Amino acid sequence: MQPNEVKALLESRIDGCEFHIQGEGCNFQVIAVGEAFEGLSPVKRQQLVYAALSEEIASGALHAISIKTFTPTQWQTAAENAQ
Repeated sequence: MQPNEVKALLESRIDGCEFHIQGEGCNFQVIAVGEAFEGLSPVKRQQLVYAALSEEIASGALHAISIKTFTPTQWQTAAENAQ
């Protein structure tokens, strides 16, 4: 799979989120930013993203996925700190 394919899958399955994908083959790093994560624990946030990709993980199309999730406010702070 390509990063743009993973991004398209996530965008079609989780509303209102922005995704930044890096990687190739079956190994990807996912950064997800959205209101959907507001009020969720870190584990619940990860489960939301994993569930959206469950078919691809089960089929082996995706193997290793690293996920970081942020609310828009958290992302703004993280982006400012990265500069």
